[in-house]
Amino acid sequence: QVQLVESGGGLVQAGGSLRLSCAASGRTFGSYAMGWFRQAPGKEREFVAQISTSGGSTNYADSVKGRFTISRDNAKNTAYLQMNSLKPEDTAVYYCASRRPSAVFITSPGSYNYWGQGTQVTVSS
Repeated sequence: QVQLVESGGGLVQAGGSLRLSCAASGRTFGSYAMGWFRQAPGKEREFVAQISTSGGSTNYADSVKGRFTISRDNAKNTAYLQMNSLKPEDTAVYYCASRRPSAVFITSPGSYNYWGQGTQVTVSS
């Protein structure tokens, strides 16, 4: 069992930055790959970024590539999402999630076993 708690969301102007954190419980954090997803009102949950267990491999959605950076600190049981050059279309509830590294479809929400409660990010124009 893994419990995930996101923090760091808020209201920011377009062009600004936010850093989301995802704190995990338990001693097996380093055994899970981590992902960030987001869901805007009336839209499906979509993949944002993911990071391998060691942090050596990352993937991003095209819409955030070059602006967002995913990272993790296994000693602190925490994953991060640094978001720069924010746009109004980035407005959504952001969720972190964990999955077994053997999962094939790493951008699919269905591959992730544990989810946080979400944190709201609102970007004003």
